[in-house]
Amino acid sequence: MKIALVHDYLVQYGGAERVLECFTELFPEATIYTLVYSQKLMRGKFSEKRIKTSFVQKIPLAKKKHRIFPLFMTIGIEQFDFSDYDVVLSDSSSYAKGIITNPSTLHICYMHTPMRYAWDDCQKYVNDFYFPNIIKKMIPFVMNYIRLWDKVSADRPDKIIANSRFVAKRIKKYYRREATIIHPPVNIDNFQIIKKQEPYFLMVGRLIAYKRFDISIKAFNQLGLKLKVIGRGPELKRLKKMAGSNIEFLGRVPDDKLADYYARCQAFIFPQEEDFGIVAIEAMASGRPLIAYRGGDIVEHMEEGKMGIYFDNQEVSDIVEAVKKFQQQNFNPEYIKKQTLKFDKREFKAKIKEYIETEFQQKGKG
Repeated sequence: MKIALVHDYLVQYGGAERVLECFTELFPEATIYTLVYSQKLMRGKFSEKRIKTSFVQKIPLAKKKHRIFPLFMTIGIEQFDFSDYDVVLSDSSSYAKGIITNPSTLHICYMHTPMRYAWDDCQKYVNDFYFPNIIKKMIPFVMNYIRLWDKVSADRPDKIIANSRFVAKRIKKYYRREATIIHPPVNIDNFQIIKKQEPYFLMVGRLIAYKRFDISIKAFNQLGLKLKVIGRGPELKRLKKMAGSNIEFLGRVPDDKLADYYARCQAFIFPQEEDFGIVAIEAMASGRPLIAYRGGDIVEHMEEGKMGIYFDNQEVSDIVEAVKKFQQQNFNPEYIKKQTLKFDKREFKAKIKEYIETEFQQKGKG
């Protein structure tokens, strides 16, 4: 079984790239096809792998500003040739699912989400990424084509795997397709419970608008409690300006130190709606409760009262009340961690391997 891997673009390291890492561990000889790759921005990740990029790689600014070239992305992803492969495994939140394969080739797509900026609020997408004014004016017109292309491209995979029930519902709504659910991998062994916590709360993630660091910072300004923020992104300057002296920005930290910050916090603040909130799972794998917005995939994984506190509106007052409620309750770290074992990386790899082998056998019989 000759297999190829396809990824949207390799210009930052996050949850999707962790999934790709698992795929490369399962299939170490597989070539990775991607629209754009920057070894520098990836901090050396995948540098030992055979990577094939599209013509978009040669466009100036494409590595750092790939979001302003959506039309080129649709063309680039369709020009890869997979005629020599038995199986193509794509993981996609935008373009990778749109590859074109022969009828004899099995294409399985691990879908992180339907293309959010095509199907969700286009204006919100424009504002979140601070595009130049000329790009802001063009995007609504371009998006009409992108939506049509995205709907057509979603019909191309033979099988779709979703990373959560939340995403499976969105796939059903926008693409009218069924998806098998296999949760993304988490290195559960990297996160440990410690007995004594320190008097701070924690947020982790890329500092972009939809993750709602802003309302959390305003809430902790009111509360006067310590909040540590780990991550970088375009919102950093704005968030620092609004933050009081009780809020500390730590930037990017090494994985071992990140695990320690998780383990020592009072609780993890999670105010955003995510398709799969890996940082929330990492916090719970450290035995720490969440204070989370009741939206996205987290409602599938966090048991209220035993694993944390929900709030219903993305408002400052809701977070303030949730923190106060949290302070009046006790949580069992061992119970919280136990609920995250289903996300273990080894289990993910076993499920993916079994799924591919089963589907490949079925296609051979068809």
